[in-house]
Amino acid sequence: MYEDIKVSVVIVNYNVKFFLEQCLLSVRAAITGIDAEIFVVDNHSSDDSIAYLRPKFPDVTFIENEDNPGFAIANNQAIRLCRGEYVLLLNPDTVIGEESIRTLCFFLDEHTNAGGIGVKMMDGHGVFLPESKRSFPSPWVSFCKIFGLSKIFPGSKAFARYSLPWLNPNKQHKVDVLAGAFMMIRHEALDKIGLPDEAFFMYGEDIDLSYRLVLGGYTNYYIPERILHYKGESTKRDDISFVKNFYGAMRIFYKKYYPRSGWLMSFLIQLAIALKALGAMSKRSGKKIKKAKKIKNRRVLVLCRETNFELAKAACIRRMPELEYVNLWDLDTERVMDAICRRNQMKSFTDIAFCYPDMRFEQMLLFMDTMVNKKTIYHIYNKESGQLVSPGK
Repeated sequence: MYEDIKVSVVIVNYNVKFFLEQCLLSVRAAITGIDAEIFVVDNHSSDDSIAYLRPKFPDVTFIENEDNPGFAIANNQAIRLCRGEYVLLLNPDTVIGEESIRTLCFFLDEHTNAGGIGVKMMDGHGVFLPESKRSFPSPWVSFCKIFGLSKIFPGSKAFARYSLPWLNPNKQHKVDVLAGAFMMIRHEALDKIGLPDEAFFMYGEDIDLSYRLVLGGYTNYYIPERILHYKGESTKRDDISFVKNFYGAMRIFYKKYYPRSGWLMSFLIQLAIALKALGAMSKRSGKKIKKAKKIKNRRVLVLCRETNFELAKAACIRRMPELEYVNLWDLDTERVMDAICRRNQMKSFTDIAFCYPDMRFEQMLLFMDTMVNKKTIYHIYNKESGQLVSPGK
């Protein structure tokens, strides 16, 4: 049915133009040699995202909304235009590897029972994100998650089922839930089960869609293909709007799929949701707001070619004026992975800056995953735009 285009990439943007620019650079590299199309739906950003990005990415179809209708509605605007055999729903604050899309397309080609695929997500410190693989939030799973039993018994299949911690993140698995930050879905499956539920403004639509894929007879897979997900750079998790949307999504899902569970369990879940929402709002509205701790003895190692070092160094200093020093790892003479060595560890670098296109995105992701120190802060410097993209910025 879908023969002209192999994959359609859909990205919903809201006020993260530099993250989105970096994401689009990685997507453009990943679809080289593949029949693909890219859609960006902008939910009325105030940072001139479209004006900034449209000249840089003429092959991208930009859809500009005059308001913010929510994540699910925006995704559906683009999905209805998609012609790809597979549809990739991707967050703007992500970076994918050059071989990722090709690899996952091959997997879907060979596994006709697969409805969708999720991947191995890492944050800006190279830390594995447990939401990469999850179970459906049944009443019991939700209860254990909300009341902290999953943290108290992290290895228990009875209490810690939410994030499936016993499954090796470096191996392929059948899973329940695909994370909305990266969901590659068979287009024919969407035709069968329907588009993302527009009752979800933001959050929860990925769980709902994953659930309907399984109800439709498909299997969801977790594949350990690395991506970087800055995790919520397009939202402020302290905002009351976040609390309202996140916990509201949980209520919608719970009422939709578990309406007949016992009244006691229903009451406990609703109570826990209300308490968490109230607690988050209290933190936000409190008079004393903790300031972010300044990093002492901040030192950055820049991985780039020598000709680009001064530009990258200047960008680092602008972003981190408290830097003690900036060192070069010259990619003209040194290999990328050799930077993970004892001599660099002894210099106690707190930050590492990658330079694109001196490095491939695949190399950056492998480096972050391999690095033992998970407190390191990773930045990506874009030579063309002069922007340094960092976690939380």
